[in-house]
Amino acid sequence: MDKVVADPLAEVAGRILIVRGQRVMLDADLAQLYGVSTKAFNQAVRRNRSRFPADFLIELTIQEVAHSRSQIVTLKTRRGSNIKYPPIAFTEHGAIMAATILNSPRAEQMSVYVVRAFVKLRESLAMHTGLARELAILKSRVDTLDAGTRTQFDQVYEAILGLMNPAAKKQ
Repeated sequence: MDKVVADPLAEVAGRILIVRGQRVMLDADLAQLYGVSTKAFNQAVRRNRSRFPADFLIELTIQEVAHSRSQIVTLKTRRGSNIKYPPIAFTEHGAIMAATILNSPRAEQMSVYVVRAFVKLRESLAMHTGLARELAILKSRVDTLDAGTRTQFDQVYEAILGLMNPAAKKQ
């Protein structure tokens, strides 16, 4: 039942979504990573609800479920389009807490990859933020350039911003 993953870190990182401005993983994705059914996973969470304060998990609305599907094309619908129980999204701390309540060797092993994936994403975001700040400073100094050079710089600046944030470029 467990599938062999060539790059577990990339597998986990690819399942991180943004919901309500927070990086999260869905219950079904965590259950699969930890080697249990989504039903068993959610039952364990409900039995240990006191370990999951509000900043550890988010109970999604139907609109957020639809939006999460747009973030991951391969996200499967549950029981067709009629969802009886909307998914639960777990923040980084919630995803780790979930591994502790499952208490299995696979959950322990995969929790390391979950931590590393969230850290990698945080580092990547920090790198993009720093680069954007430096570009903004550079752009403010462009005023001293002649009109032709300024136009070329603006084109390069917009191209770099587009590479840093592909979603903003599409809008």
